[in-house]
Amino acid sequence: MSPAKRIEKLPPYLFAELDRKVAAARARGADIISFGVGDPDLPTPPHIVKALEEGARDPATHRYPAYTGMPEFRESIARYYKRRFDVELDPDEEIQPLVGSKEGIFHLPVAFVDPGDVALIPDPGYPVYETGTILAGGEAVLLPLEPERDFMPDLSSIPRDVLQRARVLWLNYPSNPTAACVEKSFFDEAVLFCAEHDLLLAHDAAYTEITYDDFVAPSALQADAARDRVVEFGSLSKTYNMTGWRIGWVAGAPVAIEAIKRLKTNIDSGIFDAVQRAGIAALEGPQDVVAQNIATYRRRRDLLCDGLKSIGIVVEPPRGSIYVWAPVPEGYSSESFATHLLDTHDIVVAPGNGYGPTGEGFIRFSLTIPDERLEEGVERLREGSS
Repeated sequence: MSPAKRIEKLPPYLFAELDRKVAAARARGADIISFGVGDPDLPTPPHIVKALEEGARDPATHRYPAYTGMPEFRESIARYYKRRFDVELDPDEEIQPLVGSKEGIFHLPVAFVDPGDVALIPDPGYPVYETGTILAGGEAVLLPLEPERDFMPDLSSIPRDVLQRARVLWLNYPSNPTAACVEKSFFDEAVLFCAEHDLLLAHDAAYTEITYDDFVAPSALQADAARDRVVEFGSLSKTYNMTGWRIGWVAGAPVAIEAIKRLKTNIDSGIFDAVQRAGIAALEGPQDVVAQNIATYRRRRDLLCDGLKSIGIVVEPPRGSIYVWAPVPEGYSSESFATHLLDTHDIVVAPGNGYGPTGEGFIRFSLTIPDERLEEGVERLREGSS
């Protein structure tokens, strides 16, 4: 008995491998400080937890939820887009709740990519863009994100024969893993490019609410002519410290939303209504947590960047996301430097090549660890370099 060939094509998931290494190190008694996975260490705000508790006690939530999500949750998402981006969306035709944005990101290729079709994927980028494409039978063509271009793809360099088979262009700003940010003008240009080549632009917007130094991240749905050409994946995970709750959405082009709806009605039975009520509380309730998160991550960003600078690794403090993307010292590869940090300092980082071949030469630090542990990690780096 053997698994399907499509499974054999999948690479090991980066964070599963990180978890394995951390478990092995802890088993030998190491005091591990992990900058690996971007999982907020801060708690979900009490008013959101209370909404879940009240919803869970209501027998009306104990039955199957609607496939298309609660109308009230879709309307809440629409109000968020109007309030935050001045973008008006039809809650019925242009918004679909998801069991976490990862679920929708994975399933978009199933809905839009046939065997032999191409998906254009940022490199380095979130691994699920590629794995979803592989399992849909499509071909993942990687678009190098180079520091010389501020980690933005050179769309003009894509070969014509590739564009003829391409169906989807993936983007992600603020970026995981590079932490790069873009202005609205970049999305304007990308949408025009997609219109010229009949592509769907899929934007992973998980980090738009976590930005620093007066930078405000745009939505791809703000771009000129975006309405019929763009879908954007939103998430409550990082903004409201809700990674374990598994709730997000996709919004935008009605044709794409309808395809995703049809797919989801055949795959899952929706999100627990009590969790959707909590999602409404997150979007509609007090927003203090967002400002508090930003202040916390900014403080950690500055501490980490200063610490890296003190050991000769110069990093421009990022304007968004919860990551710092740092070059490895001369003489190391991404993998060897990550291994060095684990073996000699009991520090876990994500090697850049795990996000694509162009990520070689970099490592990713997550800012989602308590201040005192981050400070200790920085001190270990300093001690190791002296």
